Amino acid sequence: MPTGGAREVKAQLLRRVGPFEEDGAPLDSVEVPDPIPGPGEVLIRVSACGVCHTELDEIEGRMPLSLPVIPGHQVIGHIVQCGPRPTALRPGMRVGVAWIYSACGRCTYCRAGCENLCPDFRATGRDANGGYAELIVAREDFIFPIPETTMSDAEAAPLLCAGAIGYRSLRLANLPNGGALGLTGFGASAHLVLKLVKRRDPDAEVFVFARSEAERTFALELGAAWAGDTLDTSPVQLDAIIDTTPAWLPVVEGLRNLAPGGRLVVNAIRKEGADRDALGTIDYARHLWMEKEVKSVANVTRRDVSEFLQAAAGMGMRPDVREYPLEDANSALRDLKRRAARGARVLTIG
Repeated sequence: MPTGGAREVKAQLLRRVGPFEEDGAPLDSVEVPDPIPGPGEVLIRVSACGVCHTELDEIEGRMPLSLPVIPGHQVIGHIVQCGPRPTALRPGMRVGVAWIYSACGRCTYCRAGCENLCPDFRATGRDANGGYAELIVAREDFIFPIPETTMSDAEAAPLLCAGAIGYRSLRLANLPNGGALGLTGFGASAHLVLKLVKRRDPDAEVFVFARSEAERTFALELGAAWAGDTLDTSPVQLDAIIDTTPAWLPVVEGLRNLAPGGRLVVNAIRKEGADRDALGTIDYARHLWMEKEVKSVANVTRRDVSEFLQAAAGMGMRPDVREYPLEDANSALRDLKRRAARGARVLTIG
């Protein structure tokens, strides 16, 4: 059992923000003091941590964060030590840590079950050290037991963000039974949404928009009814669309393909500014008329994570993952930025 501060643990540390160059290495390999769990906290030995586009937003300065910080918010590991306060948790339990590190529990939003909107919402890997490390401290009431399945730790990691935020996006999309769903972008989150929809509503059809031919091929392999380029017109008007891209153009093009009364859900924390001019091409009659809606997704709640973990276990979901050792975190981020691998990217630790 760790003794807290008795040794150093390996981690990947973000010290500064700025443009992520093609051959850049924004994270530093460091050794940090063994973290100590306080009252209401547990110490977790990390075995896997998913790599998310949100890390690129943090690195490139598109969101405020506390520096220096250890990124990573799709964490799978085993409890090795509990804090001094009594708890029902025990060492050895396989658990996960998601983007929601904590919320106040007292405000109007928290009391209404909307803790994702809490003004004191804290994010793992942004406001508190995350899972790009051998050990992480987390709040005992904000960790998630991982269902007993044959799913490996690396396969389970993307469920905590890519899966959970995709699940929340699908709930917010209001897709009717047997409806037509569009997915713009086809990375870690969208491929899990497709798997979930095909299992839960076999009559629904999923239409995928992606710049990458490899992503379009992957979508068809997973059962998409159609896959085309971002600028293409879908064969049918879509009842709902989930946008998972960091850009504005897919939102504008998605609105063009949306059916009257349909809803486009933007599943992104930040949008990059390179194609901001695309917003100027919105034509009210073509893109927004006929009671079309645009809704953003903000963070996740504990309910989202817990429900999705159970759904994934029940359907035997296995995300497509590519694994990297912890010391290759910068390579994983570069591949993510280049969209060089399909599915989800996961750091394996230990």
